[in-house]
Order: sequence, then structure tokens, then C-alpha cells
Amino acid sequence: MAKEILAMRDLEIPQNVEIKLEGNRVIVKGSKGQLEKDFSHMKGINMEIKDNKLIVQAFFADAKKKAAVGTVVAHVKNMIIGVTRGFRYKLKIIYSHYPISVKKDGNRLIISNFIGEKSPRYAIILPGVNVKIQGTDIILEGNDIEKVSQSAANIELATKITDFDRRKFMDGIYIYSREVVE
Repeated sequence: MAKEILAMRDLEIPQNVEIKLEGNRVIVKGSKGQLEKDFSHMKGINMEIKDNKLIVQAFFADAKKKAAVGTVVAHVKNMIIGVTRGFRYKLKIIYSHYPISVKKDGNRLIISNFIGEKSPRYAIILPGVNVKIQGTDIILEGNDIEKVSQSAANIELATKITDFDRRKFMDGIYIYSREVVE
């Protein structure tokens, strides 16, 4: 496979967003806060801001470097969406055997009476994620997509069961919606 001399992607910076570069560390500021991410582990990737655009490039790029350029641009896009609008994940509490009760306690979610268990199960909620419990819905909101999605995955994994037939026993908490806050 031949190497490309210059793999380059650019990203338009919106008016209400400020992006600052410190080496390969990107800091994005917007109306909903600030996010920063370190890309120094991606060797051979250069970033610069020119004419209100973030330019990500790699010289003599093989397939891995080309993919890394696209990955950096995708991460920065998500950071821009996060600081301007935010992300929302919705989960549904589903039970047919024992009613599940859920409450927030600091940085964790306590899931009680899951499949009739006496001891509660816990799910870690990462910092910067807001949790709202409305009946059988759990709504997670935040500006960092990685923290919001990982918190949703933690809740879903806390109620994962393996010893029952999934076609008949569907009790648990499941993600049903991923969206950008309007």
C-alpha cells in the first residue's frame, strides 16, 4: 500500500466556539462549558488553527495515520457539539417480575430489588453527567459524550444477567435513545 504525501482534514470552527491548541492538546470553550482532550499519543499528527479552521494533517501517511487524522477531527467535532448543545442518553427501566427501584447517591446510582435480590447493585456515574429519574426513565445529560455514554453503559451493565433466558426474562435497564440536546 502506498503512502500518501499529505493526509489533511479541516474543520470549520463555529462563531460561538473558541479552540485553543497547546501542542497536541485541544481545549474547546463554548456556552455550555469547556472540554479538553490530549492527542499526544497519536504520533505524527500535526494540528494548527488557520482562517477560523482547525487543520489536522499527517505527512507520509499510511492507513493508520490517515485513520488517526479522521479520528482527531471526529473527536473535536463531538467536543464542539458538547460545548454548544450537549448530549442526552435515555434509559428505560423494564421489569415484569420484581419492581426495580433506582435512586441517585452522589456519584453512583443505586439499583434496588433487581430480580428480587436483597443487596442493591451500583453503577458509577462519571463527573460532569447530570442524572434525572422520571418514573421508569433515567435521563443522562452532559457535554462530554464519552462520560455520558460510559455512565449509560455502566448503568446497563449493572443490570446485565446471564443465567436467565433472555427471550422470557427481560428485566433490566436499557439505553433506548441517544441524542444531541436542542
